[in-house]
Amino acid sequence: MEKIVILTGAGISAESGINTFRDSGGLWENHRLEDVATPEAFARDPVLVQGFYNARRAAAAQARPNPAHTALAELQRHFPGEVIIVTQNVDALHEAAGAQVLHMHGSLDQALCAACDHRWPAPLQMRVPEPCPACGAPRGRPDIVWFGEIPYHMEEIIGHLESCTLFAAIGTSGQVYPAAGFVQAADAAGAHTVELNLEASAVFSDFAEVRQGPASRIVPAWVAELLP
Repeated sequence: MEKIVILTGAGISAESGINTFRDSGGLWENHRLEDVATPEAFARDPVLVQGFYNARRAAAAQARPNPAHTALAELQRHFPGEVIIVTQNVDALHEAAGAQVLHMHGSLDQALCAACDHRWPAPLQMRVPEPCPACGAPRGRPDIVWFGEIPYHMEEIIGHLESCTLFAAIGTSGQVYPAAGFVQAADAAGAHTVELNLEASAVFSDFAEVRQGPASRIVPAWVAELLP
């Protein structure tokens, strides 16, 4: 049975109004990554970090799936084989389009207790401190994989990469590992590899095929080729 593994990054959500991960200066929505995306930053200034993610959560709640998200959901529903979607994004646009995904970097709509690891649906505005509903500790944080932390579902993702027949990366920069190395794992397993991106990623030369253009245009066209 054919098996497609798709990795999506910030580029697939850009046309829905979600800012891409970082700009050319290395900033994330005008913040240094070290100030908003590490466990140390949260320990040092939880008010800044919670406020940053509260703003991103509010923006994501207003966003709507674009044709690229819709096309992947359709592929997952109608492809005669298996379609696994792995995302680096923390928005819920894939789910809003009707797809099932593995969030390797967590989700804005989830909260995590740093004391007991309990997870629960995040309120639109998380407080400082945010009490855990399970243990009561004032240690609630966004359920986001920060720099220095291990991405979620890695064992499952590697298993899918080792058994896929087609691997696609959509809207990814190729700068963040381990995701940037997925193409090499899929290639080693004998899969055909394709990059779909607005512009070439840092690892585009590792792909057998590269297609460039806006995700809302090139992803539906690619999906149409795959569906019977």
